[in-house]
Amino acid sequence: MMKIKLSIVLSVFLCAVNFAQTFTNYTSADGLLADNVNCIDAYDGYLWFGTQNGLSVFDGANWYNFTTSDGLIDNTIQAIHVSSSGVWLGTDFGVSYVDLPNLFSGGIITSYTTADGLGNNVIKCINEDSDGNIWFGTNSGVTKFDGNNWFSIGTSDGLPFGGVVDIDQGSNGDIYLCSGLGGLFIYNGSVLNSFTETDGILDNKLRALVVDQQEQKWVGTSEGVTVLDNNFDFLMNHTTMLTLPAPDTLNPIEDVEMDSQGNIWVGVYVDYLVTEGGVCGYDGSQWLEYQVADGLVGPVVRAITVDDNDDLWVATSTGVSKISNHGLGIRESVENQFILYPNPSRDRLTILIKNESSEKIEIFNNKMQLVQSESINSSKLYIDISKFSNGIYFMRLNNQITKFNVID
Repeated sequence: MMKIKLSIVLSVFLCAVNFAQTFTNYTSADGLLADNVNCIDAYDGYLWFGTQNGLSVFDGANWYNFTTSDGLIDNTIQAIHVSSSGVWLGTDFGVSYVDLPNLFSGGIITSYTTADGLGNNVIKCINEDSDGNIWFGTNSGVTKFDGNNWFSIGTSDGLPFGGVVDIDQGSNGDIYLCSGLGGLFIYNGSVLNSFTETDGILDNKLRALVVDQQEQKWVGTSEGVTVLDNNFDFLMNHTTMLTLPAPDTLNPIEDVEMDSQGNIWVGVYVDYLVTEGGVCGYDGSQWLEYQVADGLVGPVVRAITVDDNDDLWVATSTGVSKISNHGLGIRESVENQFILYPNPSRDRLTILIKNESSEKIEIFNNKMQLVQSESINSSKLYIDISKFSNGIYFMRLNNQITKFNVID
């Protein structure tokens, strides 16, 4: 049965809801070139899967497969981006571009490497900006291609070692670069600015990023998701969306996506103590989680995407799952009455309160027993939690409840 965990609840602390979610799983037995799927994209009714053995395309009924024998630069596809004109495929040996209009009738395949202008042949991600420029996150930085000219930014320009693992764009045109080891970077066309752990991001090991309709940045890290507002100020952390067996609690993020209703989806995968993984969706008030026990094809989640019907597609090392009727509707817009940090915390919480007219703030343990109550006498409170046992707690102010985690 699907589990539901709440970080903001209007009238109850915990609830159980039954949704008629449907899992449809696909493997090599159905037409995939390989069960080991590294990346995924959805466009115009088609699903595009980058596998260990080449590119697989699915139109809902038929499979079309492409490999090096068709002209691809390599069969192990690590990154994929589909635009109206063609599909870009990133590998460890460069990039292949497949002409989309003629794809199924012998479309032209063109490959690019460092000899053509790429900053590095090892491609980690691909995205497109509002002007149609293609951005490649590589093992040494990022490269922009406008169709004729190449432009690269690397460590000598201020990017840290570790490469760029995801790319997105703000409404003002700024390019957001997720560094694999050094935090988040913002490029305005001439200057790089960074946001790291010292600015509130959970961890500098970034995995993915998505920008929502409020220009909030949902930054996926190796320890969970940090949300930054439109000014890059810290909003909140989400660290325990997926239930993990002890002693694992923090959720290493593999991918972050948003559906057309504004709901946030994350892929989680843990491999250092146990092999656990799944996907979680957030509608502004609750996290839904799906694991193998719910019908997911496998725990090793590599990437996620949302199709035109808001169905969720999950790429794993053992095939692909499509999740329909997942239970998330239009994302609720709930104004935060308070923000707490750091989360997780060891000894002290800082609470920023927007409504000072409230009388008190309450803390409950995971059995929903009241363990502490603090009177509100200013817009900033410091709460000593050094004597709390490790685990999950809930803080309540009026109709807002936020979950936090206490660790050693």
